[in-house]
Amino acid sequence: MKRFTYILIAAIIPFGVKATENPMFGNGHQNAISINIGQGTGPGSLFKLINPGEWDIVPQTMILAGYSQPMTLFRLPARQNFNIVQNFGYNSSRGLSFLGVGISWDAAVFSWRGFYVGGGLGPYMRDSHDRYVSSRLVFGEKFFIGKNISDNWRAEFFTMHFSNGDFTEINRGFNFTGLTVNYSF
Repeated sequence: MKRFTYILIAAIIPFGVKATENPMFGNGHQNAISINIGQGTGPGSLFKLINPGEWDIVPQTMILAGYSQPMTLFRLPARQNFNIVQNFGYNSSRGLSFLGVGISWDAAVFSWRGFYVGGGLGPYMRDSHDRYVSSRLVFGEKFFIGKNISDNWRAEFFTMHFSNGDFTEINRGFNFTGLTVNYSF
């Protein structure tokens, strides 16, 4: 499965989008706000993001609100984001709730007829540490598939992973999958 994933990524990257077009924003729009709602898919490594066969639905829900501005990243259309994230752990995941703030950068590596595919990365500071990750500093990695609904509205399916990059001994990570609604203006 890992070999298939690497081949898929290598096949998509050469078909990147033009830097003059940013599929994550409407024509001439310089701002966007978004709401991401995700369901926990269990602790685990970053590779769990792109392998749905390893997903475990766990009693955690994530809500992330973001503000974005367009940019380019290595000539790819991109966005820089300021995010506030709240994870709610309930039932057996009690004690895994956290509130965090962070910045991230997302780039679209492929765009075609209103659809786009990309990924992102950024640091986040949490208000607590827990039995999954024993540090307040975590990194968020994200993969997404988006669709332009209109000039102002976009919808995205995403998978997201929070962990500390093995800076501490306890680093099981948090994984989520969900939907994003984005309004650009």
